[in-house]
Amino acid sequence: MKSARIVVSFGALVLCAVLARAQGAPDFSKVEIKANRVTDKFYTLDGQGGTIGVLFGPDGVFMVDTQFAPLSDKIVAAIKRLTPQPIKFVVNTHVHGDHTGGDENFGKLGATIISREELRYRLAHPNPNANGTPGVAMPAAGLPKETYRGLLTMHMNGEEIQMIAVPRAHTDGDTMVYFPGLDVIMTGDFYRSIQYPNVDRANGGSLPGLLDGLGAVIGHAGPNTKIIPGHGPTVDRTAVIAHRDLAMTVRDRVARLVDQGKSEDEVVAAKVTADLDAKVQEVGMTSERFVRQAYAELKSAR
Repeated sequence: MKSARIVVSFGALVLCAVLARAQGAPDFSKVEIKANRVTDKFYTLDGQGGTIGVLFGPDGVFMVDTQFAPLSDKIVAAIKRLTPQPIKFVVNTHVHGDHTGGDENFGKLGATIISREELRYRLAHPNPNANGTPGVAMPAAGLPKETYRGLLTMHMNGEEIQMIAVPRAHTDGDTMVYFPGLDVIMTGDFYRSIQYPNVDRANGGSLPGLLDGLGAVIGHAGPNTKIIPGHGPTVDRTAVIAHRDLAMTVRDRVARLVDQGKSEDEVVAAKVTADLDAKVQEVGMTSERFVRQAYAELKSAR
């Protein structure tokens, strides 16, 4: 295992460009940051966007993801209620703005931002917006200063932190963050406990990679491991197994229809998730989205 020890310092600015990527900017002034105890030195923060992880102690704060930029001051205040120590490191689980939007702010505060090399490239070279206009690149202060490929291991506050690459899953820059001593795993958005899977093919995601990522979580987890998804409540290993099985069932049903020559709209109209929807907390359009993603992936492989 590779080990990394990095020295950093601490300062904040708002990355407004991220809001342009959000679908209808929410009123961030009304968002409250809720701290949830996982262990004495590890908390999650819920606000608007992806779940944040906070490990703290005498060595400083290690953070997982940053949510949206306008929430950075509130997030910093919530962390200060837990510890007076500075925020030294931030690892991004993937590229999306509800997980990386505050990176510039925390970079200007002196935190060292860490990510997969692929994620750094995506932040610096974003896809065009939905209307075709160029995407807004992350300013230099918010770009990761430390990148890794397969595995990066750090030691901080008496804990081992493993940042494990999950290739081409939700995106092509996903990271699973594993705290073996705390028996905690954070997945980012390649696992959500409340919706159907989401394969962002435009940002390099793939269905086989997502299934492999879920398998990696299952392989690292024990019966008591707390698995913290990118969105949704904390779960155990059995919930991730059920989620993977559901994803495989949808994949197999879509594959049969693709083999029959059905079009994408015909596959959607077949309602292949109808008997599965009751197992998903927030179905909405996530079932159709996943069916279309599975179709596109399977069709392109034919």
